[in-house]
Amino acid sequence: MTHPFLDRADLRTRVRQALSDFLQRRRSRLAEIELAALAPVADAIEALVLQGGKRLRPAFAYWGHRGAGGEDDDAVVAAVAALELVQASALIHDDVMDGSETRRGEPAVHRRFATLHAEAGWRGDPAGFGTAAAILLGDLSLVWSDEMLHASGLDPHVLARARPVFDDMRTEVTIGQYLDVQTQATGDTSTARASLVARFKSAKYTIERPLLLGAAIAGASQTLAKAYEGYGLPLGEAFQLRDDVLGVFGDPAVTGKPAGDDLREGKRTYLIAAALEAESATAAIDELLGNPDLDASGVARLREVIEGSGALARTERRIEILTAEALTALEGARITAEAREVLTGLAQAATQRTV
Repeated sequence: MTHPFLDRADLRTRVRQALSDFLQRRRSRLAEIELAALAPVADAIEALVLQGGKRLRPAFAYWGHRGAGGEDDDAVVAAVAALELVQASALIHDDVMDGSETRRGEPAVHRRFATLHAEAGWRGDPAGFGTAAAILLGDLSLVWSDEMLHASGLDPHVLARARPVFDDMRTEVTIGQYLDVQTQATGDTSTARASLVARFKSAKYTIERPLLLGAAIAGASQTLAKAYEGYGLPLGEAFQLRDDVLGVFGDPAVTGKPAGDDLREGKRTYLIAAALEAESATAAIDELLGNPDLDASGVARLREVIEGSGALARTERRIEILTAEALTALEGARITAEAREVLTGLAQAATQRTV
């Protein structure tokens, strides 16, 4: 089925519908096993996947496909929508590792199931149950991402081309999560380490790999794949840097996360690494960063120190440089005019966002 030029809102609607249809089928399967016990599992995954999200990963994959000359097709939309389940898995596990209370303005999955346990009066520790449930739901989301890709309706030969990209992406984001945890444990404060973590935890699976997935589905040339890498990797890092800035300076009413959560969790981001390179910031960061009981005044103090060190301005400049590098690579790519226009817009959306 061929459609006229698709704006992002229309694509988001189609991605959401594809996810809804798939998750309804998975809900039916869970109901066959044990309706009462597993309905909360289906509810939690549907709430996370269907009720929020920018759909950036499917958008980059779809327009990577269109840019390579691929035709619009519902099977392609379903295939790229599977990326949202990879994202759901990463978010669920990330919230457990960080001890986050909320996600998109609602209780994080581990908190949701801890509350279920407590309200039902079950045996044992509600928090432990919540953590165990979240780990399993994150795993289930990753399993379902694979199922959704294979059930998308793509030709088996096309799936065979796309499969290596999809596999590499899931490996990279998992390794990126480990590198993040390991960096917190070692206390590595270098900007080089922060950039490495950002590259694998977020940059590759947010933009570069989705683009390459779309290109593989379209059967794109290696030349175009290289151009997409030149656009996607720096833009993905810029996306993560914007996320890091929002984690410290973002408005909770917009981000859906409590103010200062990244500071309480002690995240060793590029922003923090840049601040630590200024002697004026070291003492305050060493004292306050990673304190789970950090109050509003402590958050305000760290914000002041980080901004005063020049780290915020340096990070914003880094975002500008990386975005310009990405757009330069896009200019040299031989892609359709429609895709170029949308990918340019997506670059701005990824790096200038407030959520």
